[in-house]
Amino acid sequence: MTKIIGLTGGIGSGKTTIANHFRAAGIPVYIADDEARELMLTPEIIEEIKKTFGVSIFENGELNREKLSQIVFSIPEKLKLLNGIIHPAVKKHFSNWVLKHSDYPFIIYEAAILFESGSYKNCHSIITVVAPLETRIERVIQRDKTSRENTLKRINAQWSDEQRVSKSDYVIENINSENTKQQVDKILKILKI
Repeated sequence: MTKIIGLTGGIGSGKTTIANHFRAAGIPVYIADDEARELMLTPEIIEEIKKTFGVSIFENGELNREKLSQIVFSIPEKLKLLNGIIHPAVKKHFSNWVLKHSDYPFIIYEAAILFESGSYKNCHSIITVVAPLETRIERVIQRDKTSRENTLKRINAQWSDEQRVSKSDYVIENINSENTKQQVDKILKILKI
């Protein structure tokens, strides 16, 4: 049976960098946020979002992700509503994806809110990626062309590093790229045993 290895960390910690190291080693990686973004474009999900959040977050028939993001990261109840729409679709999609990769001894399931969504319960082990808060803030501001304030809202909407680390089997400090790769290689050796 294919083992599911959860990969998580706060926004800006560098989960994608770590995921890419695993991919480069030939391990299949499922990026939950990327898949969720794709699934949000399906007619069923669009209809649910319209019902829940109204048509004002749509412009020319297209979802304005920035408007939706501002709403859900300002009002925790709205974030729960959105997650209630998206997570079941991602869960179903992921189950099908795992079946297609069942010939691998393990796969990586990367999700920012692995614990908050309850997805960690399906994982055989969990890797948490951490980085200093200021480093994370800088990375997100550069990547998303957003403000410090918006970045902090998103950070504060997630579990803290301490919470994630306390429930994880492995921790990767993603500060220096060479050191980070060495940590990934060490975990890969353990997982391949």
